[in-house]
Amino acid sequence: MSEKACIQEEYDIVVVGAGHAGCEAALAAARLGFETILFTVSMDSVAMMPCNPNIGGSSKGHLVREIDALGGEMGKNIDKTYIQSKMLNISKGPAVHSLRAQADKVEYTKQMRLTLQREEKLTLRQAEVAELLYDVAEDGHHIVRGVKTFSGATYLARAVVLCTGTYLKARCIYGDVVNHTGPNGLMAANHLSDSMAEAGIFIRRFKTGTPARLDKKSIDFSKMEEQLGDEKIVPFSFTNTGEAISREQISCYLTYTNEETHRIIRENIDRSPLFSGFISGTGPRYCPSIEDKVMKFPDKDRHQLFIEPEGEFTNEMYMGGMSSSMPEDVQYAMIRTVAGLEHVKIVRNAYAIEYDCIDATNLSASLEFKNFDGLFAAGQINGSSGYEEAGAQGLMAGINAARKLAGKDPVILDRSEGYIGVLIDDLVTKQTQEPYRMMTSRAEYRLLLRQDNADLRLTEIGHEIGLIDDARYAHFCAKRDVIQAEVSRLNETIVGANQRIQDFLSAHESTPLKTGVSLADLIRRPELDYAAIESIDDERPAWLRSDADASACENIDPWLIKRLSEITEQIDICIKYEGYIDRQMQQVAHFKKLEKRLIPADIDYEDVSNLRKEARQKLSAIRPTSIGQASRISGVSPADISVLMVYLTAKQ
Repeated sequence: MSEKACIQEEYDIVVVGAGHAGCEAALAAARLGFETILFTVSMDSVAMMPCNPNIGGSSKGHLVREIDALGGEMGKNIDKTYIQSKMLNISKGPAVHSLRAQADKVEYTKQMRLTLQREEKLTLRQAEVAELLYDVAEDGHHIVRGVKTFSGATYLARAVVLCTGTYLKARCIYGDVVNHTGPNGLMAANHLSDSMAEAGIFIRRFKTGTPARLDKKSIDFSKMEEQLGDEKIVPFSFTNTGEAISREQISCYLTYTNEETHRIIRENIDRSPLFSGFISGTGPRYCPSIEDKVMKFPDKDRHQLFIEPEGEFTNEMYMGGMSSSMPEDVQYAMIRTVAGLEHVKIVRNAYAIEYDCIDATNLSASLEFKNFDGLFAAGQINGSSGYEEAGAQGLMAGINAARKLAGKDPVILDRSEGYIGVLIDDLVTKQTQEPYRMMTSRAEYRLLLRQDNADLRLTEIGHEIGLIDDARYAHFCAKRDVIQAEVSRLNETIVGANQRIQDFLSAHESTPLKTGVSLADLIRRPELDYAAIESIDDERPAWLRSDADASACENIDPWLIKRLSEITEQIDICIKYEGYIDRQMQQVAHFKKLEKRLIPADIDYEDVSNLRKEARQKLSAIRPTSIGQASRISGVSPADISVLMVYLTAKQ
């Protein structure tokens, strides 16, 4: 008999997993000029949304707009496929405004797959990657050489990006029912984590979950509160305008659990695999199951539930807020106690899913393994949760894999540059013990890192990387320059306490002037803004006026004119929050000093006398690159940092 013939192909970069992280990683690598192959266990899992049918939300919306500003795809894709859009937290300050859009799940997957398949240097392949291929140097350092699939095919590459999501040795559980599958019943990846462990990569077990899906026909929406989308659409992608993507939106609904719901859960809590010990993986603190919420917050007599459509052409409704792994009969019993769901039919049971992942402190800030040359990881394999967190990591891992092959330094965003910087720094520094979720409270400089100014912060970097083309960059520069020029002009334009100005202020119930002030000073008043002062702003450029006609706009880029609302929003924020922004910039300057204080890569922490044992162990394990990073490691105190700084100064 002849020997088995196995396929062997060669690429520059292999990306394993086509979820939200894998899609961004593969697109970035291919768009930067490298032949890339993207593996998925199923074509149906490409950019799939196995849990909540939305993109964005509190803090997560910031991540999506940063992905877009750097040249990623997630923002563009949700703009194509949303069915409802809403800006959250608008009653609060601009730092916590967050865009959120309901997605048509099927259409989101379809459009992303089309984008992948149209990319010239990208190959999409259905196969289970089962083994890492690598060499081991004399010093024990590993060097990646490619991957091998379960069928035995070999794909050689100079860089590999692992974006395996929740598929590694996945098992889905509700009650005593266990399905050894990935999410939505798709095939699990049962071999790769063994190969990773053999290569010395530490594997741990995490858990997440998803609620039941309900049949729309069996829901009484009259007993629920209708949740409408915004009239004025704000796109995720800075390449779009709200007018261009506006569409008829589909409603969501709000209802609540009650004491009867909670009684059923408490009486059956011994049947929950979360509480019986049957599930060993660590679950997310900030997205708990309903049984977790009921047991941990016994004083709460109700919990919010959001009934959300899974798409435009399906009757499946997502039940946000009721993630569970209870047995099937308990799920029916507790759900039917909820107003509007008394006669509901379940389309898909809720379940918990366990999966293998890594400790991300084994990665550098570039998302490359510290002891495995050319091997990167992004998304839920790094211990994070959420589509947006995954997409952000995937983009950065794809960029840095490409830059490594090009002989360039990695792109590393710090905590003062973006939520992406906060996310990655937390993962690689703080040794999270549960699935990590992005929140605005995690960002120290959130007044600077707003979702509205993501393009102003990061488009320059995206252009330097090569993911923002010259045409888009020129548009960005024009917008930035207009904002800067207007803010300067308003600060320099003085108006006096004449009758015209006093009448204007009186009409707006604003305190009259005693002396001359700048137009910017007037905008800083809570009751006034850029639009309000137009009638007394005689020097305002004609095209920026509300009554501008065609002749006023004839020499202005039409792209800019379509973005007047964005421009005026930035002018208002820059002026109204100037004092707070300046104070935060001073904090950033101090932060930058600590980040620039580098720690030698070969430092032996055993030589640093007076370091506490815990600090010595943590510093030796994580190997921070700077004093700033060292100060954020759990278990390293300010006193330890002082000792370390004295040691480094003495060594200079």
